[in-house]
Amino acid sequence: MQLQQEKAKKISGILSEKYPVPETALDYKTPFQLLVATILSAQTTDTQVNKVTSDLFEKYSRPQDFAELEVETLSEEIKSIGLHRSKSEYIIKSSRMIIDIFEGEVPRSFDDLLKLNGVGRKTASVVIYAAFSRPAFPVDTHVFRVSRRLGLADGKNPEKVEEQLKELFPEDDWGDMHHRLIYHGREVCKARSPDCSSCQLQDFCDYFKNNFK
Repeated sequence: MQLQQEKAKKISGILSEKYPVPETALDYKTPFQLLVATILSAQTTDTQVNKVTSDLFEKYSRPQDFAELEVETLSEEIKSIGLHRSKSEYIIKSSRMIIDIFEGEVPRSFDDLLKLNGVGRKTASVVIYAAFSRPAFPVDTHVFRVSRRLGLADGKNPEKVEEQLKELFPEDDWGDMHHRLIYHGREVCKARSPDCSSCQLQDFCDYFKNNFK
């Protein structure tokens, strides 16, 4: 564990220099808007989500607005996003739950967030960290892939990888490392064609050692 923590510290240092101001790429003004945007972002790029929400949030911005919508209406508004019908159902049902159970406010409890439709560990963690400034380590597809390639984690599912990463990094760094691993996954350590030749993490990467040495 100590060797892993030393490795994690070195990786953190390199990524901190490369990505000094990590932050979510999703546009939002309120915790509820972040919740909606994060639900929409599943299997869709943040850029596409922002294109949709720029108009969507002008029309509907509160749980009360979405709770009154029909699935067909919202689905039409977000039709350029993948899985738009199921996401519309999630958002409308979650909006009604927020009104009926949580007095119109996005819950601040991780367990309560998980009760909302369409909200898994990643979405709940994003809201906890970005909206409420509390420690969380969201594991999306980029974090899952990059952390496993680097050898920081070997969990077979996001929940296990989250657990392993939380053990390696200080609590205060969880959110920032989440973003830095995402940036690195988008720019360098891509799913199908990782740019290993230009990667600054070669010396610490199990994937690079196993495939290029």
